[in-house]
Amino acid sequence: MSRRSAPGPPVTERRGPSQATVIGAVVVLVFAVLVGAAVYAKTRPAEVVTPPNASGYSVPVGDAGAPATIDVYLDFQCPVCKQFEATSGPTVDKLVAGGQARVAYHPIAILDRTSPDRYSTRAGAASGCAAADGVFPQYAKALYANQPAEGSAGLTDQKLAELGTQAGGSPGFAQCVDDQTYAGWIGAATAQAAKDGISGTPTVLVNGAPLQNPTPQAITQAVAAAR
Repeated sequence: MSRRSAPGPPVTERRGPSQATVIGAVVVLVFAVLVGAAVYAKTRPAEVVTPPNASGYSVPVGDAGAPATIDVYLDFQCPVCKQFEATSGPTVDKLVAGGQARVAYHPIAILDRTSPDRYSTRAGAASGCAAADGVFPQYAKALYANQPAEGSAGLTDQKLAELGTQAGGSPGFAQCVDDQTYAGWIGAATAQAAKDGISGTPTVLVNGAPLQNPTPQAITQAVAAAR
């Protein structure tokens, strides 16, 4: 009598993933990588490039050996900053020219939240281009003379570049503006100003002491007291 072997478990054919499944997985992976890269590009902080002729987050103008230093924190869309420049700017210029003081301009961007096109950052970055070309004071005056209303759309990059050329900027000024070379510098300067307790613009200090009402007389007296 022949013996019949007991039937074994059914044989199941083992197959790898189909070509369509593999291709689909690769597409999903590539898409995820691209989305991740796009998100990173939008959220990563801009590179901080300090303009030539700047010192940290300020642009110094005048004799480094002057007995007094006037720090001016400003936002180029701030209407009170424009008013300060009109009323006290000539006094600051006179004190600097006479060697009595050195001024350190601190462009920051605290009004981006009210601007539809981040004008404070764009104008501040453009002022970094002016600092690099050694024409910051001239450019700052041009920006104030053409200041848009607070909360409105700002000057176009083309206009910012045009004003730079008029202020004596180099042939590369327009490219510097288009590239927003110093946008990261403005962002870092704004963050540092907040850490230092700067809550508004203009904020004016003489040898580190804040002036509550930086009128021409108050600035002159503070500088005289510092000698």
